Amino acid sequence: MTASDLAHRTTTPPRQDVGDRLPAKLAPAPLIALSLGYFLVMLDVTVVNVALPDIRTHLGTGAAALQWTVDGYSTVFAGLLLLGGSLADRLGHRRMFVTGLGVFTLASLACALAGSAGALIAGRLVQGGGAALLVPASLGLLQATYPHRATRARALAVWGAVASVAFGAGPVVGGLMIATAGWRSVFWLNVPVAVAAVALSLRCLPAGARPARTRRIPLSPGSRPRSRKGDPMGQVLAVVGLVALAGGLNEAGTRGWTSPVVLSAFGLGAVALTAFAAVERALEARAAADGRRAPLLPPSLFRSRAFAATAAVGLLISLGYYGMLFLTTLYFQQERGFSALATGLALLPSVGMGLPAAPLFSRISARTGPYVPMAAGLLLGTLGFLGWLLAGDRTPYPVLLFALIATGLGQTMTALAATAAVIDAAPASGAGIAAAVFHVSRQTGSAVGVALFGTFATTAAGFTAGLRLSAGVAAAAFAAGALLALTAGRGTRARPSVDPR
Repeated sequence: MTASDLAHRTTTPPRQDVGDRLPAKLAPAPLIALSLGYFLVMLDVTVVNVALPDIRTHLGTGAAALQWTVDGYSTVFAGLLLLGGSLADRLGHRRMFVTGLGVFTLASLACALAGSAGALIAGRLVQGGGAALLVPASLGLLQATYPHRATRARALAVWGAVASVAFGAGPVVGGLMIATAGWRSVFWLNVPVAVAAVALSLRCLPAGARPARTRRIPLSPGSRPRSRKGDPMGQVLAVVGLVALAGGLNEAGTRGWTSPVVLSAFGLGAVALTAFAAVERALEARAAADGRRAPLLPPSLFRSRAFAATAAVGLLISLGYYGMLFLTTLYFQQERGFSALATGLALLPSVGMGLPAAPLFSRISARTGPYVPMAAGLLLGTLGFLGWLLAGDRTPYPVLLFALIATGLGQTMTALAATAAVIDAAPASGAGIAAAVFHVSRQTGSAVGVALFGTFATTAAGFTAGLRLSAGVAAAAFAAGALLALTAGRGTRARPSVDPR
């Protein structure tokens, strides 16, 4: 897909009768299938953390192996997202969603049966690959299944709320499963849920690759239609660059930013991503002339101010929120002496904000579009992070409650709005790659936030000083995101209720 593709493409929108012009009912079955898939992805981000002590005991693993049991999943997830989005657009969103679920299920089985640390880490790496296939396809299917903007906003609110609940419930669910059935049960849990999601997906999700039928036409008489061939060089460079970057950020928190391993990873990532950008620009220019091969990630996608700003917002909110979530977990456990369960309950007002945020986002966005709730969520999050400047060794929990609620509600509403904005800004034939770019920005922001704020906590004059410094940086990141959202919102015209794409 190139800039010329968009200029020289005709689309055949679905027939619209009177009912099409009105908000459609929210079909529940497709939404349940898509939400179950995303639920598993987000649950496995946090559910494994509480199993690490038992894994160490039963498999005899060291600290490095335990770290890669957690980080390996997120590293491969981030590294393969662009490839997953491209495959979804080229081969079909439902096909890649079901394939991703299948890979995730088999990897979960491998983790549950692992007899060594190496086998467990390998299973976690494959889990990350499955997640990278299904998440971009999931957003593409949301666009295809719910073409009416207001209905799609409601569906997206439910989808995001389920993910938020999964992320927040991970430690609690993991603790209960481990206490009753051992650490392997956190992986066995994925299997029946994934099987149900696959069965429901095959029955109710649209089989077409894209929501609107597209017809490619020649640029000039006698020229050939656009090719949908892949971009193998771009795929290799993107995977190498993103995996190296994510791996370097994961290692920076423990090895230090100046470690040779970390610097080498950053250097490899920078070289690979620079080469990737050059290859994609050249391919897009060549495709405009002969249409033989389309780039994996068309640079023209970033010429949309709305899309570029929203991708930047995704990075900023993840940097601020997940970096601070990492430190606040340590704050309650190390500085306040909370148990693991008490810490999970203390953080619940923040990580559990998906349920109240979803209907709030849905109501506001139905009237104003996504940028108003995006800016509102960012400003609310900014105030919440400023509240963490009051944190100390004996700060009463009710004083911190506002900060927890404000940051959780602000982050969740912003994430929902930003996801909606990405779907609105992306062409129908590029929904998968657009969703992948957005999730790459979020994964990168999260890794940067955890590594950077972890450094603040260990190098400042005491943990609390590092926590306050991190809160200030997080507030600045959210404030910058609010400015981007307001700027992008002013330049975006109202969209039709049914996208004619």
